[in-house]
Amino acid sequence: MSPVLSGVLQFLALAVALALAYRPLGDYMARVYSSDKHLRVEKWIYKAIGANPSTEMRWPAYLRGVLAFSAVSVLFLYLIQRVQGSLPGSLGFVSIDPFQAFNTAASFVSNTNWQSYSGEQAMGHVVQTGGLAVQNFVSAAVGIAVAVALVRGFARSRTGELGNFWSDLVRGVVRILLPISVIGAIVLVACGAIQNFAGIHEVGQFLGGSQQWNGGAVASQEAIKELGTNGGGYFNANSAHPFENPNGLSNLFEIFLILVIPFALTRTFGKMVGSVKQGYAILATMVTIWVGFTVLMMWTEFHHGGPAFNVAGGAMEGKETRFGISGSAIFSVATTLTSTGAVNSFHSSFTGFGGGIQLLGMQLGEIAPGGTGSGLYGMLIMAIIAVFIAGLMVGRTPEYLGKKIGTREIKFAACYILVTPALVLIFTGIAMAMPSTLDSMANSGAHGFSEVLYAYTSGANNNGSAFAGLNANTPWFNTSIGLAMLLGRFVPMVFVLALAGSLAEQKPIPETAGTLRTNKPLFTGLLVGTILIVTGLTYFPALALGPLAEGLAS
Repeated sequence: MSPVLSGVLQFLALAVALALAYRPLGDYMARVYSSDKHLRVEKWIYKAIGANPSTEMRWPAYLRGVLAFSAVSVLFLYLIQRVQGSLPGSLGFVSIDPFQAFNTAASFVSNTNWQSYSGEQAMGHVVQTGGLAVQNFVSAAVGIAVAVALVRGFARSRTGELGNFWSDLVRGVVRILLPISVIGAIVLVACGAIQNFAGIHEVGQFLGGSQQWNGGAVASQEAIKELGTNGGGYFNANSAHPFENPNGLSNLFEIFLILVIPFALTRTFGKMVGSVKQGYAILATMVTIWVGFTVLMMWTEFHHGGPAFNVAGGAMEGKETRFGISGSAIFSVATTLTSTGAVNSFHSSFTGFGGGIQLLGMQLGEIAPGGTGSGLYGMLIMAIIAVFIAGLMVGRTPEYLGKKIGTREIKFAACYILVTPALVLIFTGIAMAMPSTLDSMANSGAHGFSEVLYAYTSGANNNGSAFAGLNANTPWFNTSIGLAMLLGRFVPMVFVLALAGSLAEQKPIPETAGTLRTNKPLFTGLLVGTILIVTGLTYFPALALGPLAEGLAS
């Protein structure tokens, strides 16, 4: 079987699996966030944290809940790293230094999972399972909760109430993420991933030295790492490591876990607003971009010129032979179009245009289908922008889902789409102006610039993957990327929740002959065009200096 045909079959199998899961999972999540009943275990949690799950919150209170919980999470994760050397199960590893501990705490709480360390050489069992894995669950649940709050803003009228953050958080973990992760971990163990609390094993003699292998609760962390679009690996090689991702079947299953909740949330959105066709329109937009990016990535990696590439059947440098170009390309697009950041190949070794596709996928805002929750609310923000543009074209007040998009709403949406690009470009510019940055870059020229641009794009967009040629374990990069991750995660949430509150206060507007039909293919095309144009105008100069220059020169 040719590698291209293998890639096509893998992609079709993945699409079928996602299609089969779409409706039942989407409907189930809609029931979870619409139910008035609380499970017994949930009641125990509410009692332990002192929360009343039945109290409705307006957007400022909901936001305070998000920020307070996340701030406590950052502090806890920072402290557990700082005292690691005194904890049992530390495997003999010392405590993490302050700059790296801050960066890692910011990373996992913001659902970024950027790692400036080698997991098997720095983190013991307690930090990995009691710190990092826990944040994989709750940070993903926070993203879904904010998305559900925005959906309620569209669904409700004449009230500013958006639900209860604590209830949404707990339900997301207990009813959605935890059950699917248990099943996912069992599947990964069956595929060959490890799951234990073994120590460090010294294996064999290699060129006069020995190799050390760590054990760990890898399969369970791998499952939520992908399902929650987190991305942080137990090992430095991430999903390229055979203990995390043993074979082609596990590779395809991990891609499925990355995509299944973000895609299914469009069904949840449609059910909660009372029109599944609206969910299908958002889904169609996500699928169009996802398929387009996957095809482009496969083409550029298989058909890049040069005799070495031709002999190898494509650009195999930095890719695992057990996955090949097809499995690596599909995984790469899935992880950069979501906020996952997991890698089964080294992105820095992709072709120039391939690296550009990865960068552009993150720069779109990771909305096709995006992260757990963040992809949906990011796409809905872009839908508001598209409706506003359409309204300008025909000279009428824009409306979306029966809500008027006025000056206040468009200001919130505009602020949302400006925050992340500002963080990426400002931090990249400052870093490139610092002489010390050259010491961290493994390459010069266009590729070296791409390494720095990729780092801040990944951080501010809460992706977490890296080009791997940049040494980011320095005080400057640990601090600046940490700030980019926190600001890129929580500042946009302020505008999302403020927008949700504004929409919930409105009374519904009946459809008229002049209302834009946002459940039709025409709107899907408008939305895709708006996303590509806005991103292109924002990032094209930076992309021209990096991956485009490298691709055209090769």
